[in-house]
Amino acid sequence: MLDSEVSDDMRRLPALPLTFLAVLALAGCSASAAPGWTYAPVPSASAGASGAPSGAPSGAPSAAPSVAPSVAGSVAPSASAGESASASGGAATLTVTAPIGAASSGFQPTTLEAAANTAFTLTFDNQDTQAQHNLVVQKADGSLVQVSGDTAPFQGPDKRVYQVPALAAGAYPYICQVHPGTMKGTLTVK
Repeated sequence: MLDSEVSDDMRRLPALPLTFLAVLALAGCSASAAPGWTYAPVPSASAGASGAPSGAPSGAPSAAPSVAPSVAGSVAPSASAGESASASGGAATLTVTAPIGAASSGFQPTTLEAAANTAFTLTFDNQDTQAQHNLVVQKADGSLVQVSGDTAPFQGPDKRVYQVPALAAGAYPYICQVHPGTMKGTLTVK
């Protein structure tokens, strides 16, 4: 019997160092210490900075105007808060946001500007998870400006993009048909 007990202990012995090594490896992988080295990419040889930070756009207006090169290589000023110029022809993109609680706080922003006789894109960013909203643009007589895209109310977070036809100069109210008393703004076309 003694021989069998010794041989069982001998078989378990190699497993002990392997278990210890595995525990050490796991402890090393989960350590919170930062590595003693860092990676810094080599600067690119492209001409000039882009004028905007890298990463996803925040949608917030920038503190200072930036410039972006156009397709032809000339420099054009960037658009103001809530709008941007597209690379295909310079048509503007305006954005209206419904933040959480928009039924009582309203749209952001409540004023927009667009160029007269020029079609543009209007993005409705519904961030409100508490209620359904929509965005429609009205003419002076109260009728709706016909846009491409679904203008039915929807709950956020979600976005809808509308192609707005060229409009004559004037003031065009935009509203949420579900909350017209609080969610309203004015699109000024010049």
